[in-house]
Amino acid sequence: MALFVDIEKALGDFRLKVKFEVGEETLALLGPSGSGKSLTLRCVAGICRPDRGKILLDGETLFDSEQGIDLPPQRRRVGYLFQDYALFPHMTVAENIRCGLREKGDEPLMGELMAAMGLTALAHKRPGQLSGGERQRTALARILVGRPRLMLLDEPFSALDSHLRFQMERETRQVIHRLGKTALLVSHDRDEVFRLAQQVAVVREGQILQLGTRHQVFEGPETVTAARLTGCRNLSRAIPLEEGMAYAADWGMTLKLPPGKECPDWVGLRQGGAVLGPGENQVKCRVWEVVEDPFSVTVMLKTAGGAEPFGITLDKKVWKQAEGETLTVSLPAGALLLLKE
Repeated sequence: MALFVDIEKALGDFRLKVKFEVGEETLALLGPSGSGKSLTLRCVAGICRPDRGKILLDGETLFDSEQGIDLPPQRRRVGYLFQDYALFPHMTVAENIRCGLREKGDEPLMGELMAAMGLTALAHKRPGQLSGGERQRTALARILVGRPRLMLLDEPFSALDSHLRFQMERETRQVIHRLGKTALLVSHDRDEVFRLAQQVAVVREGQILQLGTRHQVFEGPETVTAARLTGCRNLSRAIPLEEGMAYAADWGMTLKLPPGKECPDWVGLRQGGAVLGPGENQVKCRVWEVVEDPFSVTVMLKTAGGAEPFGITLDKKVWKQAEGETLTVSLPAGALLLLKE
């Protein structure tokens, strides 16, 4: 165990209550804005004091409300990468990074990090003269030069374009892996979370709804919130019928559930989960809308009794062969997501 967190914090009507532990890996807090993700990071960093609980890092107590322990941020050896990078505008790149040094003997490490991150030639420039990616690399180098035990990443790539974001994700992932760091990542971008994190905690209204490996959470979300956050766009309220059957009220269709499963509150279907043609949970649908992407199409379908359409994603060549006003599709029971409210 590298990091253990069990804390509560009230801010007005909002109440944060989270508990988790993470080893030498990256744990992503995935949730909508206002769910308490950044507040959790601030509590771990020592910027915000929890009302109750305990925070341990590598066996050392950073916070314990019962024992009256609350180490200041500078003693926690936690590197915090803020959304705006928090660089000093009047300092050069080199001066900003030097601020992160804990020991004068770490000057060689500073040079190594600047070289590895392509910052050596930018050493005398100020933040206002840098691109978004260069500012981020500077902020990351400032964190790493202090040899942090824990890295906190608060939506670090939100201001970057898609190409630079992918590049910086890759560099950050390699740094964390190479140095064997524990990291907490805050994000509402599911693709970013999947690429960077090994563990995922789904957060809503200050609480963790689901915690597991990225594959467990993405392949088996347990709640409607988790399904939405991991990219499921097809959701319908479910009404129980006879054993093993449910009625998807929003789609207007009867579904056979996986063997041994009870009717959930909601059913979900990934856009790639449906199959063209006859099969299990077969239904004839009217083509409601076709949305074209660069290499695929999303076909929105409506059943005769459905109030809401559901979407399936098809390769453009497949769609060209199947194109028509109606389609027969099947929703295999094994592809359905069975969800709690």
